[in-house]
Amino acid sequence: MDIVAVGAEAQPVIENLLQLYIHDMSELFAGTPRCEIEADGRFRSSIDVGKWWQDEDHIALLVRVDSQLAGFALLNATAHSGTPVDHNVAEFFIVRKHRRSGVGMAAAHAMFSRYPGRWEAAVMRANAGALAFWARCIAAHPAVGAITREDCMDQRWNGTLFGFNIALD
Repeated sequence: MDIVAVGAEAQPVIENLLQLYIHDMSELFAGTPRCEIEADGRFRSSIDVGKWWQDEDHIALLVRVDSQLAGFALLNATAHSGTPVDHNVAEFFIVRKHRRSGVGMAAAHAMFSRYPGRWEAAVMRANAGALAFWARCIAAHPAVGAITREDCMDQRWNGTLFGFNIALD
């Protein structure tokens, strides 16, 4: 597994992977107008991927397994909690083929280790699988500390907010 920061040349790749990500997330929005397929056969994304190469606190990462694409992560410094953070997991996606094999945890741990500091990861209330993943993943990192877990149901977020520190080497 390898996770690498990418530049604007990777925007089309991330936009393509976003289609798979939104497809997976769409089941969480059953009964709502969110995540419908447009007339062109694609999902409309509310994620402005172009920002990841315009804003200094935005980082785009691609995950590869044996040199093959396996997912992506988008980081920024915008916390749902309102607490200052160095890094926020804005989006994180591992393709189904590589889930439950340790790739997601290895990618997240590599990401945390590469960018130490104060982190936040927000998990939608309906996403029970992601909640279990992030709880395990964060707790298992060897340099983690000051973990907080807040259940939030207001204008900031509807779900769980994890806050944690990753110590500098």
